[in-house]
This record gives sequence, structure tokens and C-alpha cells, in this order.
Amino acid sequence: MRKEAPLDDNYVKILFRFHSDVLEEETVETMWATIVDKQKGLYKLESIPFYVPLVASDDIVFAEFDDKEQMLTYRKTVGFSGNSTVQIVLIDKSKDINQIRDLFKELGCISEKVNEGYFSMEIPSTVDYKNIKKQLDELEKQETIEYAEPCLADGHRQ
Repeated sequence: MRKEAPLDDNYVKILFRFHSDVLEEETVETMWATIVDKQKGLYKLESIPFYVPLVASDDIVFAEFDDKEQMLTYRKTVGFSGNSTVQIVLIDKSKDINQIRDLFKELGCISEKVNEGYFSMEIPSTVDYKNIKKQLDELEKQETIEYAEPCLADGHRQ
């Protein structure tokens, strides 16, 4: 599940503005982060990105207040966690998306459901991606899902 921020001064929301290949449009997404070094603008992402490419939970990012956006805004990633993010679209609507999420949870991955047809999944750096990839490919072959790998860490590349 998406890591929800408690009501704590150490948590902030960071805005990401980017072109989404999934949505095929300019998109804005906000994610929770913890403060690493406020003076240097460094924050650790706590959320699983729904759509933002090239970032994953636990990455360290540089963000600063943007006058136009009127909030803390992502500028660049300065430290990679080794976690990966996979986006999954349910194609076979007769299947239960939560059962698919549970299948990956048993393999060590957490996810956050956007709706009944889409979820984003975190593959922790400590999890062997081969088993995850095998399951993703099998479900795609069965035309149950389609998936994208918008942030695949070096340790998960085959």
C-alpha cells in the first residue's frame, strides 16, 4: 500500500510535473517525502509513484519551492534507492485486481491501487526481480494485464 504520511512536521508533499506516457498528456502528481536536509532541499520519497517515471520510493530528491506552483517542486534525483516501480493495467475485467496485487505481495512487492483497473507497484531493492518479471510476463501473455517499467533499478535489470 502507498505509504501514508502521518501528521508530522518531518513530512512534506512534493509536486512532480511531467509528460505521462500512460496518460499521454502533461501530468501533475504529488508524493509524500521525509525531510533529509531542508537547507539543501533534500527529501526521501515515501510514496509509490502512480505515474511519475524514473523515480521510486526511498529515492533522495532535490526539490525547492516554486513560486509558480506555490509548493515544493521536484528538480532532480540525487540518490537512487535501488527500488523499482512497475505500472499495471488490468485488461481482463473479469479478474479481481486485488487478487493480482496479493499475488505480487506474496512475492515481496507492495502496491497502491489507483482504481479497479490500474495499480502501481514497488519492487524493493532486496527482492529478486526475475520472479516478479516471470509473473508479469505470464499474466501479460494470458492477456490479463499489461505493464510498464517506468523506473527499473540497475539491480533489477536482466
